[in-house]
Amino acid sequence: MSSLFLRLIARPLAREPLRTALTVFAVALGVAVVIAIALAGNAAAGSFHSSLEALTGKSDLTIRATGGIDEKVLGRLVQLPYALNFIPRVESFAFLNGKGEALPFIGLDLIGQAQWGRRSGCVVCQAGSTDLSDLTSDDPIWAGSRLGLHIGEHVKLLIGDHVHEFRVAGILQPQKDEIDEGSAIVADIGLAQAVTGKTGRLDSIDVRTAPGHTVAYWRALLQRQLPLSVTIEPRGARTQENLKMLAAFRWNLRILSYIALIVGGFLIYNTISVSVVRRRAEIGILRALGATRPMIRGAFLAESLVFGALGSLAGLGLGRILADGAIRMIGSTVESLYVSSQPGPIQFTPGVVLSGIGVGIGMALLAALAPAWEASEVAPAEAMARGRNEYAISIRAGRTAVWALIFLLAAGICCLFPAVHGEPRFGYAASLLLIASMAAAMPAAISAFTGTVRAAAAKLLGVEALLALQSLRSSLGRSTVLAAALATAVAMTASVGIMVGSFRQTVWLWMNDTLKADFYLRPAAPSAADRHPTMSAAIADRIERLPGVAAVDRYRAYSISYQGVPATLAGGDSHVVLRSAGTRFLPGENRGAILRKLPTGNYAIVSEPFANKHHVKPGSTLQLALAGAKRSFRVLGIYYDYSTGGFIMLDRRTLLEYLPDPNLSNIAVYLKPGADPEAVRRGIDQAIGGRAVAVADSKRLRRAGLAVFDRTFRITYALEAVAVIVAVMGIAGALLAMAIDRRREFAVLRFLGCERGQIRRILLCEAGLIGLLANGIGLIVGTLLSLILIFIINKQSFGWTIQFHWPIAVLVAALSGIYLACILSALYPARTAARLEPIEAIHEE
Repeated sequence: MSSLFLRLIARPLAREPLRTALTVFAVALGVAVVIAIALAGNAAAGSFHSSLEALTGKSDLTIRATGGIDEKVLGRLVQLPYALNFIPRVESFAFLNGKGEALPFIGLDLIGQAQWGRRSGCVVCQAGSTDLSDLTSDDPIWAGSRLGLHIGEHVKLLIGDHVHEFRVAGILQPQKDEIDEGSAIVADIGLAQAVTGKTGRLDSIDVRTAPGHTVAYWRALLQRQLPLSVTIEPRGARTQENLKMLAAFRWNLRILSYIALIVGGFLIYNTISVSVVRRRAEIGILRALGATRPMIRGAFLAESLVFGALGSLAGLGLGRILADGAIRMIGSTVESLYVSSQPGPIQFTPGVVLSGIGVGIGMALLAALAPAWEASEVAPAEAMARGRNEYAISIRAGRTAVWALIFLLAAGICCLFPAVHGEPRFGYAASLLLIASMAAAMPAAISAFTGTVRAAAAKLLGVEALLALQSLRSSLGRSTVLAAALATAVAMTASVGIMVGSFRQTVWLWMNDTLKADFYLRPAAPSAADRHPTMSAAIADRIERLPGVAAVDRYRAYSISYQGVPATLAGGDSHVVLRSAGTRFLPGENRGAILRKLPTGNYAIVSEPFANKHHVKPGSTLQLALAGAKRSFRVLGIYYDYSTGGFIMLDRRTLLEYLPDPNLSNIAVYLKPGADPEAVRRGIDQAIGGRAVAVADSKRLRRAGLAVFDRTFRITYALEAVAVIVAVMGIAGALLAMAIDRRREFAVLRFLGCERGQIRRILLCEAGLIGLLANGIGLIVGTLLSLILIFIINKQSFGWTIQFHWPIAVLVAALSGIYLACILSALYPARTAARLEPIEAIHEE
């Protein structure tokens, strides 16, 4: 068996190092993308709010409430006759010198900790003075080691709409086995309450339970001591909620990362198929000499195993390099759309290594199974007959076309099924079936294509094009897989391009309809989906009195958890929104009636993603824990929105009844007709009174929103580009193999008077015709895939309604680039074919 592999497989591979290297690199690139996305996804997913959940030591439970917990609750808890440790916390985000990344700002009872010592379970260790007087003088803070600050240094931090100056009293040093975020800032809880405007309230209370009973026992006991609006949950529950929210996002990225691997599988299939075709005579001789079918099958599977193993090993190192870039793109997307996070370290674990190698080798063996089986089943006499295989494939073209229709119908049926556990699994199955349908239809498509364009190609490109068409038709086994691989990459590029273009156009129109105010104000700190810093309500009162101001919409948002998934509870001035043209509701809903009724009682409107995620309809009742009790709100309507977590909107007056904090998250300012925007802007600057508040007009806000959108889909485009690169490399390798395999054909043409330049043009015509066919079929299939992405996968994953839109310029540029790359990939094989000596080629025969 080893001798058979050496003579039949290894030596031919060694004689063609470039083609072998291209195939290995294609597999390596596919494996690298899968590993990079896995590493980056794990690093990003492991860090959501980890800075806020760190510094708690080995606590077991966390007590929380929307809008904060009254300090009196802590007073009652510490009087319970149980050996429990309660660690009160105030949580916010700060920005060093008013810019840069969001730094977790955490208030802890440092005075109590100094008295309790390590028994509190808090992991804060101080490098510097530990005198209690140091905690009460000159606004001291303790900074994470990664910030590069020094003891005694004075720093300015932007918190909410205020810039505060603090003195660095120490550097945080983690205890053994604890998480060191390295970027957190800790202050005594009294100071933190003062600078965040949360005097008398706590954001959470961490609980370290006593031995003797389970955590579930203590949770049930403490819940009975708490108001109904206060929840108690296991430590880390928020992280699990965030992971659940991000499941669809990570799943979609994982699926996209497999595209390059699938294209690489096509290329391995093509490589093994070419190997079988080129060695059919050798296979026939070996079979005649006594080689068994399992031996032949095993030899070609071993060839694919070599490609898979070498490609996987190379892909491990390349994937680790790509992960650094991927984590930056994924991290910025998570920060913008989901939750505040700082990506954790990339952990190159044995599990990731084994999964990468397993995926690469598994794909290689799967791709080689069909050609290896075919090689072993052919009778010796047929194997030694030249052209027999290609003839059989042409005869079977009609049969495979029937399978293509069956796959297409199955894809349509899959589109009718709902999501499974929030994941559009049938949508992904429909996508795979659609690609399988395209691959099965390719032999018939090539036959029809070569016959249709024959006259036009001869007229435009001459006899070289006729020979190229004849070669494509007579070698369906090779050209089918080659065209299918490129068409798959084109289809995925086109589908994602159409989906992203449609989404971008939909978001642009939505922002044009929604952002109708003339000016928007928010705290100057960089925003995130779950960060809602506040500013003084007095700013809105002063702006409302300015000449030229028609109305001011006051908006306040809170991050909450609804049915175990993060969401946002918000309140705005319904009467102001009613007069504007914003807030579009789903078809069939009366916008005016909804907004007029909203402030009259416990009513709410919800965003479309929230409604789809929680199966909410107009008339449904929402249960929210507010102001010491469970409150019921009836849903009046569902409005379009393109956030990820989902919104519950109340009227501002209703929200203040239960959460009486008057501070604001955003302010929208509407001007009177004919008012001077510049004059009003100057008045707004005076009303701000030196606070750290950012002011933007609607045009600037729309541009910023689209910039976030484009940054979000950067990772998607990168994954698609890798798939195209793999496909183009495959074309180069396959054309090179075809050029070498067709030595006899080119030699005969040279003896008949064909020039070297004509040989080159034949290969270039073949590449151009394959590129033209693949672009056409890929665009058709890509359009169908985009419909699945828009109306099935995205709808079931995120709940968005996206309007279909053709991004003509993007598609033309992408397909033109792919076609040009396809032509360029044929230059070297064409040069190699032209340099073959006809006498040597005939002599070999």
